[in-house]
Amino acid sequence: MANKKNTPINTITKIKALRKQEISVDTLTQGIFDGSQTLLAKAITLLESTQPLHYEKANAVIEKCLAKPNNSIRLGITGVPGVGKSSFIETLGSYLTANGKKVAVLAVDPTSSLSKGSILGDKTRMQELSKDPNAFIRPSPSGSSLGGVAQKTRESIILCEAAGYDIILVETVGVGQSEIAVHSMVDFFLLLKLSGAGDELQGIKRGIMEMADAIAINKADGSNLEKAELAATEFSRALHLYAPKANGWVPKVLKCSATENTGIKEIWDVVEDFVLSNRENGFFEKNRKVQNKNWFLQTVDEYIKQFFHQKESFKNAQMTLLKDIDDNKISPFYAAKLLLDQITKEL
Repeated sequence: MANKKNTPINTITKIKALRKQEISVDTLTQGIFDGSQTLLAKAITLLESTQPLHYEKANAVIEKCLAKPNNSIRLGITGVPGVGKSSFIETLGSYLTANGKKVAVLAVDPTSSLSKGSILGDKTRMQELSKDPNAFIRPSPSGSSLGGVAQKTRESIILCEAAGYDIILVETVGVGQSEIAVHSMVDFFLLLKLSGAGDELQGIKRGIMEMADAIAINKADGSNLEKAELAATEFSRALHLYAPKANGWVPKVLKCSATENTGIKEIWDVVEDFVLSNRENGFFEKNRKVQNKNWFLQTVDEYIKQFFHQKESFKNAQMTLLKDIDDNKISPFYAAKLLLDQITKEL
């Protein structure tokens, strides 16, 4: 008996069994070094797993990948929903691969806080780029991590670099706390904006503007072109109000159209100028070392939180104090202090 493609059922069963087989650390690592997208994807799936055994194995793969030298550029891309991030990334990625670059896209999909489900539709939105042999697109559910940034995105960057990808593009879910997280893991931070959508006024707010190394007014085409010119002028004026960056870089404001493929080369030229300048003054490597230390400290905080929440005594004391808070017997702030005092005495 055969399926619709005339493949025997026993053959399909064997294929499924092979897919489920555990792959050794050495096989995974060598596959990544050889540029296998299949084994790279399996390794990322492994490090996204919450199983303790998978964690140890994934860590072993990461350690081996850390030793492989790379000369990558990590580019974070953010903007409000609807600004055209996916279209922009596909157009930029296609431009880069056409110029001999290997591009990895780590796109984080929003996870429902109710169903815990995620669409994971970036490969659908980037149809042409997903078919490019020199591009690797990995959509990941954001889960409960800060601002929608997938918890393992940082480790995924390391694996992609070991696989020989020159450019790592990290797309955020939208605007919010996720920008802070992405900014802490990339070399260059690009903010996409729209013209004529009230974004000009929003852009003058500090925060996100101070983090941006460049601002690109997207959808600068057709009837929007004049509005884009005005928006670019407004953003340029706003940038002059901010203090100079530590690396001496002056953020640029550019215009582009992902659908018409205009302004993409100019944006990439700015990224390359930034990287060259920062490598020459030593800031590029210094920034990456600072980021590594920050990743360590943030991970320690996360592990401490997990450690306490897994203790039964912590859970019991927490439930008691929550009831006291409901009954207005204690303030939430003092309850938190009592909880920590009680648990630390047991250590």
